[in-house]
Amino acid sequence: MDQLRAMRYFSKVVETGSFTKAASTFNVPPSSLSRRVADLEKSLGATLLKRSTRVVKLTEVGQIYYNDVQKILNQLAQSNETVRSYQTTPMGRLSISSMVGFGERILLPLLDEFSILYPEIVLDVSLSDELSTLGRDDVDIAIRGGYAPNERVLAIRLMDNGFIPVASPSYIEKHGLPSNVMALKEHGGLYFKAPTGPMPWLCHVNGQWHDVTGPAVAISNNGSWLARKACNGEGILMSTRWALASYLESGQLQELKFEHELTVTQYSDLAVYLLYQKQRYLVPKVKAAVDFLVERLN
Repeated sequence: MDQLRAMRYFSKVVETGSFTKAASTFNVPPSSLSRRVADLEKSLGATLLKRSTRVVKLTEVGQIYYNDVQKILNQLAQSNETVRSYQTTPMGRLSISSMVGFGERILLPLLDEFSILYPEIVLDVSLSDELSTLGRDDVDIAIRGGYAPNERVLAIRLMDNGFIPVASPSYIEKHGLPSNVMALKEHGGLYFKAPTGPMPWLCHVNGQWHDVTGPAVAISNNGSWLARKACNGEGILMSTRWALASYLESGQLQELKFEHELTVTQYSDLAVYLLYQKQRYLVPKVKAAVDFLVERLN
C-alpha cells in the first residue's frame, strides 16, 4: 500500500465530505479511492470514517489521525517547495577554496559584492595554498594558480599568473641593478614557498634552462610578509603581477627587466584557474558564483 497516497486521499475525503468529490480532485475512480482509504484503515486497525449514504464523518480516532496527517502533509508540501526554490533560486551554503594571496587581495572583496547580490547564499570560504581535490573535499569551487590541472574538473582561466622579479629603490641603490639574469646568483632572494617547496629563479638561455637562484634571505608562504621585506630593501622578490600591483603603482617596488625572461617554472602559460565539477554547474548557487567571478575577472 502506498501510505502517503492513501493519506492524501483520506485527507481530501475529510475536506470535501465525499468520496466522489475527493476522487474527482485526483482524477481517479471513486471505487479506487475508497479501496485505498479502506486499506489505510485496515493497516492501522482503526475506523477513521463513518460512512452513510448522505455524508462522511470522522470518528474520534479519525479526527486525531486527520490532525496529525495534516501536519505531515503540510510539512511535506513546505519541504517540496523549499527544494523547488533551491533548484531555481541561488541559496544555501557555497564552499569556496582559494590560494591565500589571491583570496585576500582579489577574491574576498569580490565576494562582498556577491553577497549583496545573492543574500540567500551562505559563503564558506577557506584560504589555503594546499591543493584541494574537488571530488574528495567538500568544495564547490576552487581557485588555484599554476597550469590547468589533470583532474576531471572544468578549469576556467581567470587571469595571468606569471611571476616577475622586483626590488625596492633602496635595494637597487645599495646593491645595484643586476646586469643580466646570470648575475642574480649574487643577489639575496626572498622566496615564496609553494606546497612543493621554495620557488626557484629560472631562465632559458641559448636553448638551455639555468637556475639563477641567489642566496636566500627569507623563505615563506606568506606573500605579504615577503613583499614588505622587499619594500624594506632586504632582497629581490619574484611574485605575481597581480600580487605586486599596489607596490608597483606606489613605487615601493619596481620591476627588474632582463634580456632573458625570468620565471619560476619550466611550464609556460601560468594562470589563475577557477575549478569546479561539471555537474555542479547545474546547481543555482554554483552557477551564480562561477558566472559572477568569470565576468568580473576575465
